[in-house]
Amino acid sequence: MDLPDLPPDLVFVRLGGDPSDIAFAFEAKRAAMGPHIIKRWTWDEAFQRDLHERHYSEKPFFEIRRSGQRLGILSFQRQTDHIRFGEFYLFPMHQGGGTGSAILAHCLTVADGLRLPVRLEYLHWNPVRSLYLRHGFNEIGRSETHRFMQRNAAV
Repeated sequence: MDLPDLPPDLVFVRLGGDPSDIAFAFEAKRAAMGPHIIKRWTWDEAFQRDLHERHYSEKPFFEIRRSGQRLGILSFQRQTDHIRFGEFYLFPMHQGGGTGSAILAHCLTVADGLRLPVRLEYLHWNPVRSLYLRHGFNEIGRSETHRFMQRNAAV
C-alpha cells in the first residue's frame, strides 16, 4: 500500500531495496534514535545495522520529503485487522516544530478511511509518548523495554 502525500508539501516516497535507500533509512534511525538508545545501552553499530536491515526487509519504508528535502522515514503497513505504524524517525532539525504531529495525524486519517485501528511501539524512555497520547493512543501492553499502543479508528 502506498501512503498518499500530504498537501501542500509533504511527500512520502516508497523506499526500495537499493543500498542507498537502506543506508538513508539507517542514518535517519541513528540520528533520531541514537540519543535514546545510548541512554540505556551503548550504540553497537553492527547490532543496530543488523536490526535495521531485518526490519527494513519485513515492512515497507517511506522517505518523508518536503520541497525536495529529506526529513526522515516511517513505516506504514496495512495488516488484516490494523495498520502497523512505526520506524518513524525525523532528523533532529525537523523535530519539535509540528511536522511529526502533522505526519501522524495524516497517517491516522488514512487509517480512519480504511476503518482500521493503528498499532505502534516505542522505547519506554523515548519522549515520543506525549505525541502518541495527544493523538488518542492508549497503552495495550508493555515489555521490559517497549510500550505497545493502539488508537482505534474514528467512526
